[in-house]
Amino acid sequence: MSRGVAGKIRINTFEDIVGSLEDGVTQVELSELHDFKNHPFRVLDDEKMAETVESIKKQGIIVPGIVRPLKEGGYEIIAGHRRRRAAELAGLKTMPVYIKECSDEQATCMMVDSNIQREDILPSEKARAYRMKYERIKSPGVKGNSLDELGEAAGESGKTVQRYLWLSNLIDGLMDLVDTKKIGMAQGIDLSFLGKEEQTWVLEEIKVRGCPLGMTQSARIKELYKSGELTKTVIKLIIEDVKPRPKKFVLKADRLKDYFPEDASDEEIESIIISLLEEWKSRDK
Repeated sequence: MSRGVAGKIRINTFEDIVGSLEDGVTQVELSELHDFKNHPFRVLDDEKMAETVESIKKQGIIVPGIVRPLKEGGYEIIAGHRRRRAAELAGLKTMPVYIKECSDEQATCMMVDSNIQREDILPSEKARAYRMKYERIKSPGVKGNSLDELGEAAGESGKTVQRYLWLSNLIDGLMDLVDTKKIGMAQGIDLSFLGKEEQTWVLEEIKVRGCPLGMTQSARIKELYKSGELTKTVIKLIIEDVKPRPKKFVLKADRLKDYFPEDASDEEIESIIISLLEEWKSRDK
């Protein structure tokens, strides 16, 4: 289910995404099924994959994959990369699929739309997927060539799609920081306007300094890049200005009164606490 750009709720059915599938299901050897070129979505051997494998062992593959014939032989998977991997882990030799003749543009749109609605997608996956689809829908005669239509399958606005398209311009190292939430998506978008060399400078400084990058700093970096004033030294100064907040822990006096005499100084209390912690730490080794 998704919310269209006009605010109306609609259901994305299987046929909404892939179109009519008039032909029946065919069992195809797993060795004949090949990944979609530059497939942007992860296929992980994680807990969810283990659950899928167990389900396949008990019930088989309920929903067939979708593939298209390759000129050199075999089939390119449009939808079903996780099912193909689960089938391998379950010990199957074949997998049920719909074989669909379609153009590169149609195949890319179907591949993206059949995955983009998943909840566990990383920002990098969504960004690269939208970029792939965007590059295809710019071709003449391809239906759905606006940003609003691009995000319709996921119920996202053209504005949101544009943000992901910008994000797709990040180098891998910075994209990893966005995926792991070490920098925010807003900061990632600011940095996506930089050239690849300048992005590398930023990444190096973040790693060396171990500093977070705030929105003020990323906006400043973007502004200076646009004005032609950004240098490696300037990036260093901007990032150095972001100091990690020191850890602060306070023990209230009433929590300590049963352990120390009333006339004990703060320095004496701190010294005793540190001494006890050091003793506790040595026991744990």
